[in-house]
Amino acid sequence: MTKQQRWTVDHIPDQTKRVFVVTGANSGLGLATTRALARRGGHVILAVRDEAKGQRAAQEITARQPGASLEVRRVDLADLDSVRAFADQVRFDHARLDVLVNNAGLMAPPRSLNRQGQELQFAANHLGHFALTGLLLDLLSVGTDPRVVSVTSTNHRQATIFFDDLTGERKYSPMGHYNQSKLANAVFGWTLHQRLTAAGSPVRSVLAHPGYTSTNLQTSSPTGMVKLLFGTLLSPLAQSPDQGALPQLYAATEPTVAGGELIGPDGMGELRGAPKRVQLAPRATDAETGRRLWELSEQLTDVRFAL
Repeated sequence: MTKQQRWTVDHIPDQTKRVFVVTGANSGLGLATTRALARRGGHVILAVRDEAKGQRAAQEITARQPGASLEVRRVDLADLDSVRAFADQVRFDHARLDVLVNNAGLMAPPRSLNRQGQELQFAANHLGHFALTGLLLDLLSVGTDPRVVSVTSTNHRQATIFFDDLTGERKYSPMGHYNQSKLANAVFGWTLHQRLTAAGSPVRSVLAHPGYTSTNLQTSSPTGMVKLLFGTLLSPLAQSPDQGALPQLYAATEPTVAGGELIGPDGMGELRGAPKRVQLAPRATDAETGRRLWELSEQLTDVRFAL
């Protein structure tokens, strides 16, 4: 996508009869994504941790777009039991799923563990989405132009996966472990693409990142200097959620997008702008890293992909 052909929500094709799941759909990028998909006729399942906030988001959308096709369902991506319950509900009510947008995220909180004993960011940002994708893959396989969109960050390029200290028990860095989770998103999206292709699956695994976008990600969980820097000092440089959501909307709906591609903003440093194809970090496409993370994720979630 060149700057002369700047892609906007007006380029989204008609999505009537298509079924989407968007995680973290009640605010920020997820809300902007849901709003745009509903505007083009898509049926969107808002996968949210706080059901009341999800209902308010749905009401906000339908107030602007009467007749929008929405449903709100609770899922806590940091809790694998909640992920399984959500997937079971979707499977009970829907015979197919066309697009899964793995959007929800948690950024730089003080160190804490989920119910299964995993570091919270790795659990919510990666393991929950890994499990959700595996549990819904058969519904996606019978969808129309089916896709999994994994939302990562430019931070994946400066990240390391701490295979020997995933939970940060020996050394925890709020941003270091956030970056780890974003690299895990990128490795997962790429490795899923490789495995889907090898299996001859119709499902496309596409990646996206929003650049620098102003959302509550920078203010709801960070503390100290991270919150001050990203939530206050740098916020005037950030783009709006509607703009930041364009790469994942492009990844979810653009007919020409290919599996394994990363879509990000076209501006300087990929911080803002219209969607374009950008490069994954070499470590995100490293086969050994992908194999190791996949096997570890299967072990930690007890989810196997039917490929």
